Amino acid sequence: MQLLKCENLGNYHFSLQFKEENFENINLKNLIASKIKQKALQTASVNSEWGCLEFENGLVDIEPKTLFEFCINQG
Repeated sequence: MQLLKCENLGNYHFSLQFKEENFENINLKNLIASKIKQKALQTASVNSEWGCLEFENGLVDIEPKTLFEFCINQG
């Protein structure tokens, strides 16, 4: 399980591309709002080594499996 690409759509909404599946306009607020303030959302990036979604230059990261399962359950 690996995250390949992410796009911040604003207000905790993201488009995420995993090796296995793509998710458009997923609201991650319930998953990350307690760790990531809205102003830090713009720092979102994919760690190419671990395939995780990270914020603030890796200060906070979301494991790919956790992120994928959250996205599946949103659908």
